[in-house]
Amino acid sequence: MPLLNQLAIASAAAWTYLLTGHGGFWRTSTRLPANPPDPDLWPSVGIVIPARDEAAVLPETLPTLLAQDYPGELAVWLVDDGSTDGTGKLGRALADQAGGAVPLSVLRAPPLAPGWTGKLNAVQHGVLAADAAGVDLLLLTDADIAHHRHSVRKLVATAVADDRDIVSLMALLRAQTGWERILVPAFVYFFAQLYPFTRVAKPTRRTAAAAGGCVLLRRAALVRAGGLTRIRSNLIDDVALARLIKSTGARAWLGFTGDPPEVRSVRPYPHLADLWTMVARTAYTQLRHSPTLLTGTIAGLGLLYLVPPVAGLTGLLRRSAVPTLAGLSAWTAMASTQAPVLRLYGLSPLRGIALPVIATLYAAMTVDSARRHATGRGGAWKGRFAATLNQPTRAQITSSTATRD
Repeated sequence: MPLLNQLAIASAAAWTYLLTGHGGFWRTSTRLPANPPDPDLWPSVGIVIPARDEAAVLPETLPTLLAQDYPGELAVWLVDDGSTDGTGKLGRALADQAGGAVPLSVLRAPPLAPGWTGKLNAVQHGVLAADAAGVDLLLLTDADIAHHRHSVRKLVATAVADDRDIVSLMALLRAQTGWERILVPAFVYFFAQLYPFTRVAKPTRRTAAAAGGCVLLRRAALVRAGGLTRIRSNLIDDVALARLIKSTGARAWLGFTGDPPEVRSVRPYPHLADLWTMVARTAYTQLRHSPTLLTGTIAGLGLLYLVPPVAGLTGLLRRSAVPTLAGLSAWTAMASTQAPVLRLYGLSPLRGIALPVIATLYAAMTVDSARRHATGRGGAWKGRFAATLNQPTRAQITSSTATRD
């Protein structure tokens, strides 16, 4: 059998599995209930926001948390992570403008300790403050995330009603510029393919993930899991946190934001370079810095996304039935499964036809992520490089490896 036929059949078989046995990853119907029942007693919630040079977005996001209609006790800790743009001062000013209905404390993150990422170091400082206040639940959210005024209420009501220890929402990302409309829906689609949301919600499944922009969790569950110290060096901290919590037998849930969105990101990525840097920062980390996994990932992306159009179009030109049917069927499956995410972003489902080209771009970003790691510039974010500023000690590496095993 010609190689093209074999590849086309293998790709079609892979898409058949993804359609029938991969948790319905493409569906966007996993969302918070519209009206979850109110708990008998509303637990107290502490919101922790790590912020490094976020003065540009904070006026659009922080007031949405200070105006929550949550019936229980609610407090916010904004952790200024070495900002040089007046983030902390702006946070205090916005709190004064809000009138103080929801108390805000602005903390300064301590110096970065060996083995900690900058973000987790800041989050840990806020969590310790919330611990001291004795809150029941923690809401970890990013400085670029705007919340609907009912978001905390819905998150808490859902967590209590369904007895979930960690509840996370995938924020609606900004998709206004041309490159955002091309790459952002694909980013969400690939994330859901990697971590099917329905599997995250099943206690019997090992699949665990969270979306870092909005993570509600029981403080007791985090303590029981050993705290953030256990994941202190993880760049992909949201997934690491979900894995840590779920590994203790805790119940997790991850879903898409609703309409109107409970949470949305205001972070702009106007140019290809902006999105490229965002993906390249952690792509190779996701592959555990393994050349073998990198090679397998690129080969897998090629089989899933590049083979279908090549086989289908080549088969048409050669009037060969096998590659034509197998390739075009896989291409159709690929495009149709992206349609729900495209609709979520108000875009035409026909854009799914271009997914092979977009997947090729993401493959290039992944290779570039490995290149950056090899040159000591891995994990670059806001002037810090994970490879140079956060080198863990040998003892910490051994401890982290033992934890994962």
